[in-house]
Amino acid sequence: QVQLVESGGGLVQAGGSLRLSCAASGRTSSRYVMGWFRQAPGKEREFVAVISDSITRYSDSVKGRFTISRDNAKNTVYLQMNNLKPEDTAVYYCAATPGSGAYSYRPGFYDYWGQGTQVTVSS
Repeated sequence: QVQLVESGGGLVQAGGSLRLSCAASGRTSSRYVMGWFRQAPGKEREFVAVISDSITRYSDSVKGRFTISRDNAKNTVYLQMNNLKPEDTAVYYCAATPGSGAYSYRPGFYDYWGQGTQVTVSS
């Protein structure tokens, strides 16, 4: 069992930056694929970014603006978000599933989820 806790959300003006963190606890000795998803009001949860070993992938809407990274010593995954836009406003969720090398853009691929952190970008 793994517990995920996100932090770092908040209110920022368009063009600004935020860094989200996802701290993992529990059975962190195993290797995990880590993903970030977001969900805006009235919309489905959508893929943002994933990191699996050294592989990173991004949705087209955030490519070039967001960067996912991990610090294995701290059991933490980060999402650096630059040049934020009002359409980035959503609750951001961290997700994890055991494994390495594989990855998926589907929420159903992931076994563990955090509680989410709100990101609001004002115009």
